[in-house]
Amino acid sequence: MIFSKIEFLYYFLPITLILYYLAPMPGGSTRVRNLTLLLASLVFYAWGEPVYVFLMAAQCLSAWLFGLWIDKDRVKSKSLMLLSVALTLSGLLFFKYADFFITNSNILTGANIPLFDLPLPIGISFYTFQTMSYTIDLYRGNVEVQRNFFDFSTYVVFFPQLIAGPIVRYSDVAKELGSRVHSLPQFSLGARRFILGLGKKVLLANLLGELVDIYKKSGDSSMLFAWMYLLAYSLHIYFDFSGYSDMAIGLGHIFGFRFPENFNYPYIADSITDFWRRWHITLSSWFRDYVYIPLGGNRVPPLRFSVNILVIWMLTGFWHGADWNFMLWGLYFGVLMLVEKHLLGPILEKAPMIARRLYVFFVLFISWTIFDGQGLADTLRALSCMFGFGGGFGSFGSFASSGSFASAYALYYLRSYGIPLLVGVIGSTPVPKQIAQRPTAQKVFQAAEPFALGLILLASTAFVVDGSFNPFIYFRF
Repeated sequence: MIFSKIEFLYYFLPITLILYYLAPMPGGSTRVRNLTLLLASLVFYAWGEPVYVFLMAAQCLSAWLFGLWIDKDRVKSKSLMLLSVALTLSGLLFFKYADFFITNSNILTGANIPLFDLPLPIGISFYTFQTMSYTIDLYRGNVEVQRNFFDFSTYVVFFPQLIAGPIVRYSDVAKELGSRVHSLPQFSLGARRFILGLGKKVLLANLLGELVDIYKKSGDSSMLFAWMYLLAYSLHIYFDFSGYSDMAIGLGHIFGFRFPENFNYPYIADSITDFWRRWHITLSSWFRDYVYIPLGGNRVPPLRFSVNILVIWMLTGFWHGADWNFMLWGLYFGVLMLVEKHLLGPILEKAPMIARRLYVFFVLFISWTIFDGQGLADTLRALSCMFGFGGGFGSFGSFASSGSFASAYALYYLRSYGIPLLVGVIGSTPVPKQIAQRPTAQKVFQAAEPFALGLILLASTAFVVDGSFNPFIYFRF
């Protein structure tokens, strides 16, 4: 089940809300409401993953039992924590990476080991990191042990953030699991955030995704269409993922939780370091706190520091998918981080803001060709089209234009998708928010907001009813 489907919007969510708010809170205790959320979340997950729900339940039970054990036996707590992390990671490694390692082993050795060919459990990358963070934080003394299994399971499988984040640590919601405040202003804030996220996904991300698909199927190799594709994909992945995060954070507010922010206008970054402070914030901070700092952080010799950076970013790329292009994508950012620190840093500091942002746009466009490419050859073909070499490695297809600047095909789709691209560019900046917050505009926006939100919900519903299945990008990670 996904957020941008009729089944969720008009059946699952209303029923869950009714049951949740009808559930009693004796003495202010949220235990019954937590149980309601747990059962709803299991139904939500089992809707699309009826078998793998048992895998998720087993991981919850394992992390919870190890948590009790670590709290009871502090002498062996480090060994217990490492064992818990190893067991938790084993599920992720098996389902997500086993076939990758077998395939590459077969290539290197000439063996013919059969693949498992198992479907990837939805959300396993996210809930694995959540349970690991609980065990590690408990060992470090950063959180108190959760003795109620159902409350702990509610934290892990809570449906708003279960499938594609943000990666919520136990410390983020520990207090609210036991006692939280529900209010109309918070509910309204959550509903507003949810509807805006839905609009981002359905009205912008899906439309821009159509242009991405058209480019891939067209065979057009003109520079204009290549740059249109990269702009469309950059905006598509941003509005798709940030839209999901907005919907998750909004749902959290509706149920009394405050989830961490996951995006902060990443496309206005003035360096790649700044970009990763703004993009998928919960993943970046997770790798920082649980991998980078334990490796020594920046308090190590220069060579060790460089190795640490490359390892972190290789793992970040590999987390996104079991393929070489994701590892290359991660290493690409690792190298950029090192280049910025040791070479470009002083230059960027003195450069005009427009130059710094153009640099970020350029290197990000290249990164998205790696991320979205189906292998190295596909990435190189997209890059060659960007720089006017017309595919470089042979014809893309029947519409190949031999490296022209702008084909009639590209101009047609520029006219067709020019407005969504422009809206996407403006919407990815703080400009609309800044305009809305001006004193002269606040009253107008406050009066118009309910109507605007209703229009977004109505239009999104119409697109969902009429459109085809279009899951969120990060579901596959």
